[in-house]
Amino acid sequence: MRKIWVKADPWDKDIVITALEGGADGVVVPKGYPEKVKGLGKIQTISEDGDLKTGKDVVFYTIKSGNDDDEILKLCMSRKVILQCSDWTVIPLENLIAKGADVIAQVHSYQEACTVFGILEKGVKHILFDSGDTAELKKTLSLVNSEAGVVPLQVAEILEIIPSGMGDRVCVDTCTSMVQGQGMLVGNSSSALFLVHAETVENPYVSPRPFRINAGAVHAYTRVPGGKTRYLSELSAGDQVIITDYNGNMTDVIIGRLKIEKRPLLLVKALAGGRQITTILQNAETIRLTSPDGTPVSVINLKQGDKVLVATEETGRHFGYKIDESIEEK
Repeated sequence: MRKIWVKADPWDKDIVITALEGGADGVVVPKGYPEKVKGLGKIQTISEDGDLKTGKDVVFYTIKSGNDDDEILKLCMSRKVILQCSDWTVIPLENLIAKGADVIAQVHSYQEACTVFGILEKGVKHILFDSGDTAELKKTLSLVNSEAGVVPLQVAEILEIIPSGMGDRVCVDTCTSMVQGQGMLVGNSSSALFLVHAETVENPYVSPRPFRINAGAVHAYTRVPGGKTRYLSELSAGDQVIITDYNGNMTDVIIGRLKIEKRPLLLVKALAGGRQITTILQNAETIRLTSPDGTPVSVINLKQGDKVLVATEETGRHFGYKIDESIEEK
């Protein structure tokens, strides 16, 4: 998971407030200022007298040549190392990442942050943003919100929609307002998930609730951060789930509330890559899947031959983690 620390040394209250509001993981401040930070909000402080002590828990290291790699690797075993490059370049970071070093890259702009997060297709996991430009900081902090990455989606063809009686279904109310084309990946199998659209659509009877996904039955799987899946029934307020748009862009969001209620259900059968997949959703007009162009389509209007977006994978899962073994789910 990506982390962003923000440097406010010398002290800069506006930078600290922007860091807090943007979800930064920590702020580097001068000695004597950690308490001022705590007065503005809850966040980790890095200082001589902070939560993490500079010089003890955290060290700054200026790379001068490739000969520094071994020393940096040793330092990483006991401390957090913030790398500074006298002539900023990705080469030293590429070398260290290739050797497995867990380092913090100091950057001065949004563009530099994008670059170091993408080095060797793996990137550093942690940066220190060092600039007094609040606009650049806000853009950089947005990278945390898009940390989940991209999932390849494919088009599935609807085979059949079958009313299935009553059951317990789960509404996931997030702390994020979604837009058209966004929702959650949900399915009866962890290896075959449908993109269930958020409740963003105007309706004559019910106001839009763009923070909500009426996700499916209690047994269904969804994706959560860390490359895992969880049952919908396991989720609760404060947990994180992944929302996905119709292009496959994933974002980590926080759950504000979970509602489990008895409702009439529908079994949705579809064909994806020559394989039959299923999910169970509430039988109601406001529950929608997502068409390939991002348009929400109500489950009560679905018919054989309609196309919807799904995410599939070949491997099975055990306690939410991918495993390479034969698992058949029906």
